[in-house]
Amino acid sequence: MEINEQILSKLGIEALNPMQEAAQIAILQEKTTFLIAPTGSGKTLAFLLPLLQILDSKKNSVQCLILTPSRELAMQIENVWKSMGTGMKVNVCYGGHSMATEIQNLSNPPALLIGTPGRIFDHITRKTFDLGGVKTLILDEFDKSLDLGFHDQMSYIIGNLRNLNKRVLVSATYGIKIPEFVGFTSPVTLNFIPENEEKKALEMKVVISESKDKVDTLFDLICSLNSESALIFCNHRDAVERTSELLNEMGIYTTFYHGGMDQDDRERALILFRNGGVNYLVTTDLAARGLDIPEMKHVIHYHLPIQEHEFTHRNGRTARMHASGTSYLLFHRNEFRPKYISESIEELILPENSPLPQAPEFVTIYVSGGKKNKLNKVDIVGFFSKKGELERGDLGLIEVKDFMSFAAVKRSIFRTLLEKIKDEKIKGKKYKVEVAR
Repeated sequence: MEINEQILSKLGIEALNPMQEAAQIAILQEKTTFLIAPTGSGKTLAFLLPLLQILDSKKNSVQCLILTPSRELAMQIENVWKSMGTGMKVNVCYGGHSMATEIQNLSNPPALLIGTPGRIFDHITRKTFDLGGVKTLILDEFDKSLDLGFHDQMSYIIGNLRNLNKRVLVSATYGIKIPEFVGFTSPVTLNFIPENEEKKALEMKVVISESKDKVDTLFDLICSLNSESALIFCNHRDAVERTSELLNEMGIYTTFYHGGMDQDDRERALILFRNGGVNYLVTTDLAARGLDIPEMKHVIHYHLPIQEHEFTHRNGRTARMHASGTSYLLFHRNEFRPKYISESIEELILPENSPLPQAPEFVTIYVSGGKKNKLNKVDIVGFFSKKGELERGDLGLIEVKDFMSFAAVKRSIFRTLLEKIKDEKIKGKKYKVEVAR
């Protein structure tokens, strides 16, 4: 189909994968579709592409509603839609975002509305947009929304969508129980979870700590990974912050991420990790899925989750598609092990006196201006190259947000850069430029 080729060209993709092709056919033809595919397989594009034929660009109403469990996933879907260059308006609504801004955006209704259940519930009770035009409902990472306690909000939202003629449920987990309120009658199920391949690609190792406080063992494990990045999962927010702080004191470059942080701080943590400013992200299960972060070779379970499906999602951050990876399970010798953990998992004996991981290759530089200040990547590259005299290869990933920007700069030259540009202006305006914290 010609329009797909144009879209794929914009996204830098040569062709759809089999899952995306099957999803496109099913979503267009069926009233109810249940799509199950691994993290990192391209599910977002799989359910967005059919919308090009479902949505009517001439209608001035919300026609499709996408519910997601987290603001990060909502923004990620929004970014993919914008990158497709459809010409049709999209808005995103989530907790922590300005309600006044969202209401203003909805006064000129988008064809596609993306949001978290709590915030969309709030908008429906406020009657900020007309529900009558919503014909398509997509529930992304549906099981995670249930785990986070959004059952009542989703039931209320779906109960108020009287004119639905198409429902799509998307998950990386097979076997979840679908509540009656979803209205899923005789769905076409597309299951693309390659169980055998996944088991071969993912290696699991048990690491035993002689101490109940396992941080020293965690340190030794990280030092044994040859300076390769890792995700480190804890069960609680305070444990995430404490573990990250202790590792930093021990010389490991980490940052932390959890649902109790302000949105700006959460975005900043992910950017630091994405662009190589830190090599280790200590996090809750919030980072187990739906986030735009690199493929990982190593996933470390500092704490084991109670539910097996959360363990599966954590492990889904590595050994994706045709890659391989290792999942490390840290236990105190007498610690209780969940029933889903096999006794046959091999124990890893850590080498003694492994060297500290190398410092990250890049340092993340913060700029106090973004898209709303009419700054873009080209402006930042030009500024750092001309005023900061950076050479090709000195700059890494650059991300421009609404009111701030971040650029990865080689660690070996970042101090020289900051000294050279401290009194300079970008496009005639002085911005704060400093190391991101």
